[in-house]
Amino acid sequence: MIIQPKIRGFICTNAHPEGCARQVGEQIRYIKEQPKLNGPKRVLVIGASTGFGLASRIAAAFGFGADTLGVFFERPAEKDRTASAGWYNTAALEAAARAEGLVAESINGNAFSDEIKQETIALIKEKLGQVDLVVYSLASPRRTHPKTGEAFTSVIKPIGGDYENKTVNFMTGAVSTVSVAPATEDEIRQTIAVMGGEDWQFWIEDLLEAGVLAEGAKTVAYSYIGPQITYPIYREGTIGRSKDDLEAKAHQLNDLLRGKISGSAFVSVNKALVTQSSSAIPIVPLYISLLFKVMKEKGLHEGTIEQMYRLYADRLYATDTPVDETGRIRIDDWEMREDVQSEVAALWEKVDADNLGELADLEGYRNDFLHLFGFGVPDLDYAVEVEPNVPLTRS
Repeated sequence: MIIQPKIRGFICTNAHPEGCARQVGEQIRYIKEQPKLNGPKRVLVIGASTGFGLASRIAAAFGFGADTLGVFFERPAEKDRTASAGWYNTAALEAAARAEGLVAESINGNAFSDEIKQETIALIKEKLGQVDLVVYSLASPRRTHPKTGEAFTSVIKPIGGDYENKTVNFMTGAVSTVSVAPATEDEIRQTIAVMGGEDWQFWIEDLLEAGVLAEGAKTVAYSYIGPQITYPIYREGTIGRSKDDLEAKAHQLNDLLRGKISGSAFVSVNKALVTQSSSAIPIVPLYISLLFKVMKEKGLHEGTIEQMYRLYADRLYATDTPVDETGRIRIDDWEMREDVQSEVAALWEKVDADNLGELADLEGYRNDFLHLFGFGVPDLDYAVEVEPNVPLTRS
């Protein structure tokens, strides 16, 4: 099959197996070039197939030399349809890890369900015994509650009033104004149910009860704060309410783990990067394009793999994990530097359709987006036929 990108709105509906494998290989190469890390040897990553979750698993496997178990919900190839990018990413990661003698197992299914939690526990007992680190990196627009059966759908909306600001179509470069109506109370409730901390809490409680968390085990979930520009649609909107809930759950889980196994729980606030999730948020692609321009010029730019290495090396497994006044790990520190944010804010006021190419790194954003799905990889001939059916197998 010859595979070219099929883009619809802010998503790509297909993926390239060789392109995804090369992207995974680049992340592995980066980690191997860094100083070896001292840390966990048995790691569970929930939401392990793309973005920060994928980078977390790669950094653990090839930085710590850890055996890993990944949980995700991805689509295999069928007939004339490719597999999803996360499927191909995982196949490449597992092959590379197993080639180095590491355990690399995966479970593909609805991570919100009790069934997948129990399947994961059984596989941990079989392959790992216990885990030392649990990374929670799920991103989904919907969730069905495992106890009540209620179905929730998240929304990306402001709270308390309409929100209007600039946005960009990152594929065409068209700059326009977007207006978003405020969320209802029920939309806020449902968004918290999908994107808040309840499922993370369920996971940790089930793992703890099953006895598969090792003494001193850590868990970390990912969040974002961002600049004042994005506050109305992000931190002060429905997503922000969800992140508030996630951070509250971190304190509860920290107390629980500390009391039971001398463990700990953290929320890591990460940098704004191009992910499938961030591409769906109004104004964020424009903000990220301006941010990339500034941070690259200052030599501060990082991708997901650089962020995860720094999280592990300088924060989570430092002698004393540095946190902010509310207990959060901050690896958005370079993004939120005063000089960076003042320059981005100045560019935001100036940017329009005429000067977008000069003021923003839209090409960098677009390339990163295509790379998520295995496209735009240098020296890869996309006119050559490839086999879309790539298996995921148990070792």
